[in-house]
Amino acid sequence: MMKSEESEKKKSGDDMKKNILVVDDSALMRRVICDIINSDHNFQATDYCRDGLETYERLKVKSYDAIVLDIIMPHMDGLQLLERLQKEKIRVKVIIVSTQAGDENITLRAMELGAVAFVIKPGNVKEIKSDVFKVELLANLNAVCRVPTAAKAAGVTAKLKGRAPVPVKRLKAAGGGNRLIALACSTGGPKALQSVIPFLPADINAPMVLVQHMPAGFTNSMAQRLDELSKVTVTEAVEGEKLEKGHVYVAPGGKHMLVAKNPDGSHRIVLDAATPAIGGLKPCANLTFDSLSKTGYDEIICVVLTGMGSDGTNGIRTLARSKPIHVIAQDETTCVVYGMPKSIADAGLADEVVPLKDVAKTITKIAGVK
Repeated sequence: MMKSEESEKKKSGDDMKKNILVVDDSALMRRVICDIINSDHNFQATDYCRDGLETYERLKVKSYDAIVLDIIMPHMDGLQLLERLQKEKIRVKVIIVSTQAGDENITLRAMELGAVAFVIKPGNVKEIKSDVFKVELLANLNAVCRVPTAAKAAGVTAKLKGRAPVPVKRLKAAGGGNRLIALACSTGGPKALQSVIPFLPADINAPMVLVQHMPAGFTNSMAQRLDELSKVTVTEAVEGEKLEKGHVYVAPGGKHMLVAKNPDGSHRIVLDAATPAIGGLKPCANLTFDSLSKTGYDEIICVVLTGMGSDGTNGIRTLARSKPIHVIAQDETTCVVYGMPKSIADAGLADEVVPLKDVAKTITKIAGVK
């Protein structure tokens, strides 16, 4: 191959890579994070900034597929940058990579301001060079940048194109008004939930169980924030508490959340800390949906929002065999990561695919009000 041909081929390959901006005030951390990103053929991290102010000026003239952003920096910190970007409607996908990502209040505030994911940055170079950090960072970048999977790259999607999903035999609702709402989401979920839960009426005629993939501690802070914004009551779920209409129960990070029927016909929360994480997820939505098969509800309204992976699909498929269900999936355009809702749609389980702004009214339409 001629040298010019090699050069053109390399240039073409670089043009296909996702361009990532790394923002960190530590030169060592910038170099290590850039090396990790550049080790994946899908990405290139050739640009960096040392603080939020420099980043803001850069983003006014250049766009990126994603930003890896630290929080604590001089001149303008990460939160101040996100506030400025939100105010000026500068759109960019931001992944928080910071030692401060372990602080649930800071991380949730960052997500309210538009960050779509977070990775806790280790405090020393040895740990930041570990495979654990590398895998988590690259997984989040692949998800938010919507990088095709190896299967798609191999043409599997093309082979499957045109095939209808295997139909799932669905039970019809008997007409009873005893309903439960079960919602699952992951990457991009904390921000998306603020476009759903606060828009539910206080007198909605059903309780809701909510699974958001987050570590322990984060889910309680998220529930408190949603409760402040909402007409319905939102709390982190507690073992044994009775499910009430107009109440949203958030699965605690580090525990699977199940629903069980009481002898008097009411239902209660069951928290399972002993069962290991399923596919790295704890809580796992599949286990929550599975548990609903043995409940006394006349109909389950299943809602799946933005998130990587396919958690919820198998649980909803199993639930459909024993309970009347109505499935609402978020559409691709409004998802940060079109993974979980896509899996639902591809499986032929979605009754309605709606943009994020319509999810709350679609839920209310099916559940009704008291």
